[in-house]
Parts: sequence; C-alpha cells; structure tokens
Amino acid sequence: MSSSPYGFSCYPVPKKVLWKEGTDCCSWDGVTCNMQTGHVIGLDLGCSMLYGTLHSNSTLFSLQHLQKLDLSSNDFNRSVISSSFGQFLHLTHLNLTSSNFAGQVPPEISHLSRLVSLDLSSNSEELMLEPISFDKLAQNLTQLRELYLGGVNMSLVVPSSLMNLSSSLSSLQLCQLVGQIPFSFGKLKQLEYLDLDNRFDGQIPNGFFNLIQLIFLDLSHNILIGRIPSQISRLSGLNSLLLSNNQLIGSIPSQISRLSGLNSLDLSHNLLNGTIRSTFPFHCNSLQYIDFSHNRLYGQIPPSVFKLEQLSNNGFSGFIPQCLGNFSDGLLVLHLGANNLHGNIPSIYSEENSLRYLNFNGNQLKGVIPPSIINCVNLEFLDLGNNMIDDTFPSFLETLPQLEVVVLRSNKLHGSLKGPTVKDSFSKLQIFDLSNNSLSGPLPTEYFNNFKAMMSVDEDMDYMRTNNLSTSYVYSVTLAWKGLEIEFSQFQIALTTLDLSCNKFTGKIPESLGKLKSLIQLNLSHNSLICYIQPSLGNLTNLESLDLTSNLIAGRIPPQLVDLTFLQVLNLLYNQLEGPIPQGKQFNTFENGSYEGNLGLCGFPLQAKCNKGEGKQQPPSNFKKEDSMFEEGFGWKAVAMGYGCGFVFGVSIGYVVFRARKPAWFLKMVYIGSSQEEGIIFQASEAAVFFLRRVFVIFFNR
Repeated sequence: MSSSPYGFSCYPVPKKVLWKEGTDCCSWDGVTCNMQTGHVIGLDLGCSMLYGTLHSNSTLFSLQHLQKLDLSSNDFNRSVISSSFGQFLHLTHLNLTSSNFAGQVPPEISHLSRLVSLDLSSNSEELMLEPISFDKLAQNLTQLRELYLGGVNMSLVVPSSLMNLSSSLSSLQLCQLVGQIPFSFGKLKQLEYLDLDNRFDGQIPNGFFNLIQLIFLDLSHNILIGRIPSQISRLSGLNSLLLSNNQLIGSIPSQISRLSGLNSLDLSHNLLNGTIRSTFPFHCNSLQYIDFSHNRLYGQIPPSVFKLEQLSNNGFSGFIPQCLGNFSDGLLVLHLGANNLHGNIPSIYSEENSLRYLNFNGNQLKGVIPPSIINCVNLEFLDLGNNMIDDTFPSFLETLPQLEVVVLRSNKLHGSLKGPTVKDSFSKLQIFDLSNNSLSGPLPTEYFNNFKAMMSVDEDMDYMRTNNLSTSYVYSVTLAWKGLEIEFSQFQIALTTLDLSCNKFTGKIPESLGKLKSLIQLNLSHNSLICYIQPSLGNLTNLESLDLTSNLIAGRIPPQLVDLTFLQVLNLLYNQLEGPIPQGKQFNTFENGSYEGNLGLCGFPLQAKCNKGEGKQQPPSNFKKEDSMFEEGFGWKAVAMGYGCGFVFGVSIGYVVFRARKPAWFLKMVYIGSSQEEGIIFQASEAAVFFLRRVFVIFFNR
C-alpha cells in the first residue's frame, strides 16, 4: 500500500508518518501491545492516507492476536475486502468505514465470533452483502453490540432474517432493505441507536414502541405510509427523531411534545397536513433543530413556535410574527421559504443572536429589507428572493463579515449599487444573485474587487453546511442555473455564482470580473451593457455557464474564451458582435443558438463564411485599442468632420426611418425586451459615444 495520490483532509498527521524503523513498534502511534506477551493487540490506522489494494499476503494478517483494528477513512481503491480478515479470531472491534471497498462482503467475516463492534458503512455503493453471508453473520456474531452497514447493498436480504440478530445489539444501521419493517424489531430491546435508511414500505410497526431505550431513531428515506403513531410518546428517551422523505399523512401528533429530551425533529418531505396548534408546546430547552418543510401544512404560524427552523414548502399563510426576531438567540437556521406568507419582513432581530441561515424565498413579502438584520453578525446565508420587496440595494449587508450567499432575485429592487463603504465587504461571498429586479447604473466594479472568496479556487470548499448542529443540516438554495431554475438541496461543494441578469445595468463589462477565478456561472444577460467582451474573462477557467444575452455588446469574441475548457453553456444572443467565432476546444461544441441575433458574426457553426483574412484572430490588444483611440484624441478637424457628417447622416436617416413607421429591424437594435417583456432603452449618451467612437476607428483605419 502507498499513500493516496488524491490526498485526504485528515488531521492530525497520519500515524504511520511518525513510525521509525528500528524502534519498538509498541511505542508507535496507533499501535497497542499486550505488555506481558508483547503481541500487537490494537492497530489504529484510521485516516492514515492509505491507498491501494489490501492483498491476502499482506503482513497485516500476520498479527494473529489483534483485538481492535481500525482502517477507516482510507482509500483501498474499490478493491474487495480480503477473506483473510477471517483469520483475526481474537478481534472484538473492526472498523472499515469510509475506506472505498467494493464487491462482496466475504462470508469469512462471520468467523469473527468475538466481535462486539463491526462497521462497514459509507463505502462504495458496490459493496454488497448477500443473504447467505448476512444469515451467517447474524447467527455467529452473537456478542455484537454495534453493527453499522449503512451504504452496503443489502437489497437481496429478506427483512425477516433480521430476527436472527443478537438481542444485545445497542446500535444498528442497515441500508437498502426492501419490504415491510418486521415486527420482530421489538425484541431488540437494548437498542439505543437505530438507523433504517432503506426502502421499507408499509406502516411504522407498533413493535417499535417497545424499544424504550432508544435515543436515536432514523426511518427517513423509506416509503412508509399512514399516520405517525401516537404511541411515539412511549420512546421517552429519544434525542433525535428523523422521519423525513416518506409518505406519512395526517396531522403532527401532539404526543411528540411529550418527548422532553428531544434535540432534533425532522418530519420533512412527507404528506402531513393540518395546522400547527398554537398550544403545541415547543418549550423544550434541548430542542435545537426542527424541520417540517415540504409538507401540506397550512394556516398561520403561531408565535409560540419559537424554536422553528424549517417550515418551508408548505401552505402557511398570514403574517410572519414580528416578535420572531426576539426568539432567535439560540436559533441557527430559519427557513420559511415557499409558503404564502405576506406582510413585512420582521424588523426586530435581537443583538448577539446566533442566526446563520435566513430564508424567506418564495412568499409575498413586501416593504423593505430591515436594517436590523445587521444584528445577525453570524449570518452566512440570506435568501429573500421571489417576493415583492420594494427597496434599494441593502448596502448595510456589507457589514456582515460571514455572508457567503446573498439571493435577492425577483423583487422590486431599484437604484444603483454605489459600492462598498466598509473594508473587505462581502469578502466571503460565493453566491450573489440580484437578477430580475430594476437595478440600474454601472456594474458594481468596486464590489467585485472585494469578492476575495470568488478569486480563489478551493477544491475543499464546504460552505453550504452548518457545523454546530446535532444533525448534519445542509443549506439549500434555488438558482437560475444554465437556463433552468433549480433547487440545489444538500450540496456541499462551492457553487460560485454571480447573476445580475434582467436589470437595467449600463456601461462596460469591467475587466476586474476576470479576477473571480472560482466562478462557475456568470450571468449578465438582459441589461444594457455596451463596448466589448473583456478578454480577461478567459481567466475564469472554472466557468461552466456564461450568459451575455440581450445587451449592446459589440466587437469580436475574444479568442481567450477558448481556454474555458469547462464551459458548457454559452449565450451571446442578440448583441452586436462581429467577426470570426473562435475555434477549438469547447467552442467546437456550441451550436447556432449561442450566437443568434449577431448579424456580423461568421464562421463555424454559422452558415455565414468569413471573408479571406477575416478568419485570422486579432491580437487581444485590439479590443482595448478600439476603446482607447477616441480617448487619446484626434485632431479637432477630424472630430468636426466626423461629427458633422454623422449628424447630417443621422438626422436624414432618422427622418426616413420614423416616417416609415419604425421598422422592427431598427427597433430591435435599440429596444430590447427583458425576460419580463419590458422594454429597456439603453442610456443614450453612452450609446452615442460608443457609436461615434467606432465610426472614428473605422474611418481612420482605412
């Protein structure tokens, strides 16, 4: 075996790195010896960056006296678990979790009759446990207290065979079992931890409520039907109750409130209906996490629900309680998205609160964004999109140092973005979505210069997860992604996005956008941007989607964009681009639709052929040269000649054009429909200067 070439984020330093040849192995980190016999009885190589195949002739299997073996969190390259593990007859603890094994679990594992703990979880989905192997394991491993098989394919195992498991089990995790949950689970009365993330159907069996020692119960991601039994209150010691992603119906039983030690409650993604009663007691001090999202709950949200977190995707109506902000001292996540709530956003947020995730997306909220949100100094995620907020851009958000996601799309925001007033504002921002508003003025170049997190490419970025919850809660967000509106739920990698589309922004595309090297999606479509495409966009080597549709962009497509090898979506429609389309790499995959409405373009994939010599790519400096020639100055005679000729020509043509009832081809040049079918007329002064500049360049280059 060798160290993994892919690397692991394991801390501290892998134990074997500190091993020194020629020294007593019993002194090595991770090695435990019997002090009387000198035999190695314990070996902990968890998270040690091991890579490769563990062959049956490995010296590891010569350690016949091993009692505890931990090889978790390594990379055994999808190799099979060696049958030689069956030689460790003294083994009491075997941990192979998250080590990338595949194939069949060898039946020889059942020879380890002294095993107290066996963990094969979180390996490749190709790790399988056949019925005969499971039966032998259940019959022979009579001393088992902990059995973790999460992620192991057990689809061929008959649920009734679970009755052969040791009645002394305290922890059990199974995966991909099919059929009904056997009533025999009721005999496993010592169970404290039970995770059955499978494909079980039918109702929750009454036998479950004999498991009075249960602390953790996870029946999520099954096909369970019927109501949540009121007998759930018999499990008085429950700390976590997770029933999400089933087909449970009916109202939320009030008996759940009797679970006084409950820390986490997840009933999301079911068919639950009814209201949350105002008398429903959420006064339990231990309760940290509640998720009722994606059900059919309705009615007003009672103020007494002061520990609520996830109530999104229901039919709640009425106003958000204005006192809600007073309840947020211990609250980490507040998600009320996709309901029918109206009125104003609560304006009170207590100081020193712990809120990290705030989502009111998809309601009918009006008014302004309350400045008191700046009291949420730990806020990482803010989504107020798809409402009716009528306000200017809330520049006070730049004072929140932890913000990573800002989504204000599809509101009635107006005015310009004036730029930062605070040092290092928005330095951690990864998603910035202001699309479908009425924002105007130039693009916020100074903000772009502060987007430090967008400038660095970090493959280990894990910015969409809360780290201090008892449950592993992962943020979700809805974005316009490559032309489709998609909800990204429970994603863990950086999805760096800048979307300013469907506004009234004017002026140039700033060169500083080329610094945002971690961008995956850039959308500036349906604005009134002028000049050319910045060659610096070729530096965005992680970009997968670039949309500049329906602007007033002219000039050539810079050849530097060919270097965007991850680019999957390119939309340059309805601009004033000209010249040859760059060739090679991803550009060979784009079709006509990427360039529609640019009559001056030529070359593949368009039918228009480039003239001789026109197909040669111009050096990058030419883009800036066109833009700077006017600023460098011409002789006043030349300016006067150009202006005079242009003025006479323009007035004459204008008279003829508008006498001819404003032909559509002319209007299309200056009148661009937004995605909301509203006309956006570009700023006349900037467009005129840009037009004259190009006339002068053409005239003096002849």
